[in-house]
Amino acid sequence: MSLFWRIFGLNAVVLGTATALLLWAPVTVSVPVLLTEAVILVGGLAVMLVANGALLRWGLSPLDRLTKLMTTVDLLRPGQRLPVPGGGEVAELIRTFNAMLDRLEHERATSSARVLLAQEAERRRIAQELHDEVGQSMTAILLVLGRAADEAGGPLRDELHQAQEITRESLDEVRRLVRRLRPGVLDDLGLISALTSLTHDFATHTGLHVRRRFDPDLPALEPETELVLYRVAQEGLTNAARHADAERVEVSLRRADGAVVLTIEDDGRGIEAAREGAGIRGMRERALLIGAALDITSAPGAGTRIRLTTPVPRKQP
Repeated sequence: MSLFWRIFGLNAVVLGTATALLLWAPVTVSVPVLLTEAVILVGGLAVMLVANGALLRWGLSPLDRLTKLMTTVDLLRPGQRLPVPGGGEVAELIRTFNAMLDRLEHERATSSARVLLAQEAERRRIAQELHDEVGQSMTAILLVLGRAADEAGGPLRDELHQAQEITRESLDEVRRLVRRLRPGVLDDLGLISALTSLTHDFATHTGLHVRRRFDPDLPALEPETELVLYRVAQEGLTNAARHADAERVEVSLRRADGAVVLTIEDDGRGIEAAREGAGIRGMRERALLIGAALDITSAPGAGTRIRLTTPVPRKQP
């Protein structure tokens, strides 16, 4: 039944009931109207209005739920759908809206995948150029400064040694940037070694106490999945250092039922869900890339927990 006929039918039932009561009930209206008659008429009108309002509320409630979902839906949190209540125009509208969300989520995931893959390729290129061009040039400068310091005397030697130290520190910083841009240890030694190196460097440069808890028997993951886990851990640690005012951070990677769960938990000041920045939305984009679920739990003064649950691919027979 269409929405028009549903509303028309509801009103017809209410008005028909009122007409039947006036026709067959022993109720008359005097001129002037008596007090008892006025009470009966006003009471009947109130009953009709309440009944009509309740029936209309019941008939239009699916549209209210659809409106609320349309104002709150977020493509970075997939799976938000409305149940389809039977048939009719309202059901068809909800069904069409759910299908539209399916298409939008698929297109968003596809476009995000292209953007993130292009971003990783660009990071790899920049890291390679920093390693090959800048790193080698600074290494050559160190050698030249060393030979010059050996041949110089007195105060000049001290200045050359100071220049050596500055260049060596700059070279270390370039190498650190290269590791952040493209973690070579992830390709060479695997996810556990990469996360261990990441947390060690993080603790060294920030002074925060980092606790690691990694299961030793993790299943084999796709390289793309390992890269997403690494990037989410990297972003979570960066947020803890920059925004959380935390003292301790715990990074865990464990095996669950058919999934691998990465958790980054700090004891900082927490965040507000309404203030999610580009870093958290970037983590959600990466989670969509591999079909993982990202859950962020936080409260002011109670720290933040970031949990990424990624499914394990089934073994091919």
